[in-house]
Amino acid sequence: MISNKEKNFISAVVYVHNNEKEIGNFLEKINEKLNSNFEKYEIICVNDSSIDDSVKEIKKVADNINGTIVSIINMSYYQGIELSMNAGVDLAIGDFVYEFDNINIDYDLDTIIKVYQESLKGFDIVSAKANKKERLTSRIFYKLYNKNSNSMYQIHTESFRILSRRAINRVKAMNKTIPYRKAIYANCGLKLNVIKYDVVKDFNTKLNKEIKDTRIGLAIDSIILFTDVSYKVAIFMSLFMMIVAIITGIYTIVVFLCGQPIAGWTTTMLLLSFAFFGIFAILTIMIKYLSILIDLIFKKQKYLIESIEKITK
Repeated sequence: MISNKEKNFISAVVYVHNNEKEIGNFLEKINEKLNSNFEKYEIICVNDSSIDDSVKEIKKVADNINGTIVSIINMSYYQGIELSMNAGVDLAIGDFVYEFDNINIDYDLDTIIKVYQESLKGFDIVSAKANKKERLTSRIFYKLYNKNSNSMYQIHTESFRILSRRAINRVKAMNKTIPYRKAIYANCGLKLNVIKYDVVKDFNTKLNKEIKDTRIGLAIDSIILFTDVSYKVAIFMSLFMMIVAIITGIYTIVVFLCGQPIAGWTTTMLLLSFAFFGIFAILTIMIKYLSILIDLIFKKQKYLIESIEKITK
């Protein structure tokens, strides 16, 4: 019997955190779509320390799934989506790996296959993005990030994505730790593409304080690590204070030559001016040094190759 299903092995990594009401329906739909299109696949659920019955719901669905393996990774404590998904991708063995950060299905399920088919055209990372307005905070973050990042690809809110095995290996070779996956993917030197879809069902999901705090921290860390915003601000402030110190020194000399300064005032002000000038000059050098260290740690490779073509006659 000839099967029309895809031969590539597929891994689907799903992030779960207190989703007992949604996870069962999500897994059933995802399994149905994967089973009808791929010969071999696996589903990996990363339980980020859920305190509800999410794991029970996962096991209930898994008991009714035949022909594949459903794995559950239970994180030791709440660690956020980035570290949790890193754990799931590390366990995945597929030729292609889906990352489902969000289990709210606001897209037509065929979008899952469209993303895979797009990856077969030579794109190592393909994401699915909804044609809708992003949250204000997200718009501000992405605008600030994209404007100050040196990446050739822009990042944005995504529903899910697929990675080739080459992309996973490349990212692991670049960094020991992956603090923000989208930023690393955009800077890994491989081809990326985005599939946009129309929303078929809108979800107004409210984030709890724990998740909000984690995302705020992640946003700040990403701006510092993957853009030059903090570097520009720090350099500007150091140079500004150096200029203030110089102006103060000049003013002190003018007062000494033209006015009637209080005894000892001129010496004290000149000493403070030169001292602050030296301090901020050293800070400027340290800021530059630290920026170089960050580049060496998070962008370790000297060069990145997108692909190699061998032409023979």
